[in-house]
Amino acid sequence: MAKDHGPSVKDDTLYEDLRRDGASKEKAARIANAKAAGTIDHRATALEDRTKDDLMREAREIGIPGRSKMTKAELVKAIRKA
Repeated sequence: MAKDHGPSVKDDTLYEDLRRDGASKEKAARIANAKAAGTIDHRATALEDRTKDDLMREAREIGIPGRSKMTKAELVKAIRKA
């Protein structure tokens, strides 16, 4: 049974799975909450399949510095590390 992580995490099981796989607390919470809210587009979840503009928006939301000068491949790598 998944531990209750409070009201800030909407899908505790997914959150724990992501943390176990090495995601940061912030990233795990963001993904778990997006999935619980139904805002994850399962057709374009692979970062490589997304447009550079989509990656730039996500990088901006995450707060990745230097994103405006990054290539698409660099954005994918930076988002994965965040």
